[in-house]
Amino acid sequence: MAVNILAFGPNGSGKGTQGAIVKDKYGMDHIESGAIFREHIKGGTELGMKAKAFIEAGDLVPDEITIPMVLETLAKSKEKGWLLDGFPRSLAQAEALDSALKEAGMKIDYVIEILLDRQIAKERIMGRRLCANDNNHPNHIAFEAIKPVEKDGKLVCRVCGGELSARADDQDEEAINKRHDIYYDTKTGTMAAVNYFKGTDSKVISVDGSLPIKEVTAAILAELD
Repeated sequence: MAVNILAFGPNGSGKGTQGAIVKDKYGMDHIESGAIFREHIKGGTELGMKAKAFIEAGDLVPDEITIPMVLETLAKSKEKGWLLDGFPRSLAQAEALDSALKEAGMKIDYVIEILLDRQIAKERIMGRRLCANDNNHPNHIAFEAIKPVEKDGKLVCRVCGGELSARADDQDEEAINKRHDIYYDTKTGTMAAVNYFKGTDSKVISVDGSLPIKEVTAAILAELD
């Protein structure tokens, strides 16, 4: 039976890494909201062009643009099950998504919430490096367990040897603070969305994101099993 999961965690919490592990274990599709936007933007769709303007301004993409994109993608994964990462980001989006999924005959079985102190999350963002082959390969210059490896005088991905880069906005404290302002907002932001699902039939799994990657994984899988 297909299982559907929402994954929450501030930028820097390791949410993408854990999502990839859960996806592999259960054979589901790992759907990242950013990838949905990039696909539409790259394809030059009307929704994509509208979304691009908001993304470039660092603002949330309105629900009337985002929800149709997300639903279209989730519907394609209905038989396999899915893990949705990066959406919803606000209370209003949580309510809209929940309603839209019910209308489409889909439900959210689990909600994974990775808890992490805001300052620690910020430090993690500024030290992380992205692999050109797979963004979910963990590489971080400050953590010994996931430090990139050196090859021919430069750092490369510790998992596959791919080229590494740092996102420009990962080095921009103002941009990081703006993203975290949205996430840590318990009134209308992303944490308000998490709290909304705590009042639904979905099982909410909250784990300490400051623990080592393997311990976070174990805590999540123990609840899913």
